[in-house]
Amino acid sequence: MLDIAEELHRWCGEGRAFAVATVVAVEGSAPRQPGAALAVDAEGTAVGSVSGGCVEGAVYELCRAALESGESVRERFGYADEDAFAVGLTCGGALDVLVVPVPPDGHGRAVLAEALAAATAGEPVALARVADGPDGWLGRALLVRADGTHAGTLAGTEGLPGSLDRTVAAEAAALLAAGRTGTVVAGTDDANGSRCGDPVTVLVESCLPPPRMIVFGAVDFAAALVRAGKFLGYHVTVCDARPVFATTGRFPGADEVAVDWPHRYLDAQQAAGALDARTVLCVLTHDAKFDVPLLERALRLPVAYVGAMGSRRTHEARLERLREAGVAERALDRLRSPIGLDLGARTPEETALSIVAEIVAARHGGTGAPLTGAHTPIHHEPRRGRDLDPVA
Repeated sequence: MLDIAEELHRWCGEGRAFAVATVVAVEGSAPRQPGAALAVDAEGTAVGSVSGGCVEGAVYELCRAALESGESVRERFGYADEDAFAVGLTCGGALDVLVVPVPPDGHGRAVLAEALAAATAGEPVALARVADGPDGWLGRALLVRADGTHAGTLAGTEGLPGSLDRTVAAEAAALLAAGRTGTVVAGTDDANGSRCGDPVTVLVESCLPPPRMIVFGAVDFAAALVRAGKFLGYHVTVCDARPVFATTGRFPGADEVAVDWPHRYLDAQQAAGALDARTVLCVLTHDAKFDVPLLERALRLPVAYVGAMGSRRTHEARLERLREAGVAERALDRLRSPIGLDLGARTPEETALSIVAEIVAARHGGTGAPLTGAHTPIHHEPRRGRDLDPVA
């Protein structure tokens, strides 16, 4: 649901009635991961997607039915062998969809509205919803903030006085800290919050500010990479020590243009806590006086990706300088250089495509090889700590 937070936040502000269908589980090859959502309002307007097209029509009708009945429902969609035209996933996988109506005066609307407002404002927040459990519990929601405080309730008046909420809030806060969307299974009848009694399955959607892409080197390739990074949902910064090149006029699409020595800027960002495990660093300067002190620091940081531009000869010379600076071989193995995948790229735009393709492959565990004739999975399992789309 949080992947369409901005639109749903507007719907809440307008007092619209709507229903939200959210992917809560996937099996095998499926086009979207848990957290993907489709919302439909009372007028029939739809936003979002749960399958990329395979079952959108059927899920749309489920949303309309939920708006009429006022009841939440969970439905499974899979491949239909007997009828190729039946509602199902032609990719061969299966997905479970939770459909929850949100009337203007519903008891869970306030929690949802608060979660959507926080997500829209860029505040880290998790939304936990019952995806499977006792009758009447389906779709109940709990808002969890980064500090573990929470609002709403999963058990309601039928359950324990807050023990289930506290248990789920603690695990949701841990998922949020890791930047993950996932499921939590908890018991319903232990006053200490341990997992016993009738199980409740809760989907926890984590929503964080956009991940960062920092491009070092205000060159023509950087301008194309800024556009590609923004397309993928990154918050993009361009950094260069030369004020004549590092200008907003040259990089109008960048969220920030910093005039500073690259290594000094990186130190300041690390000290400010502005880097995390989703951050990608792209070094396009290919100038030793900038590259070496920058990479010496970057390769020791727990970021998602560090890549550096340059020829193979430049790369080998850069490695020797980094070794002389005391960078260990294990750290050097993290360096993606020459940067990008082998696409035969020549123009800045093609080069930017090869760089972001490598970033996506690194993020999801892809090989970068053609899918034609391959026997590798098309949809990879999310990687721990890095499985949120830059959307979310």
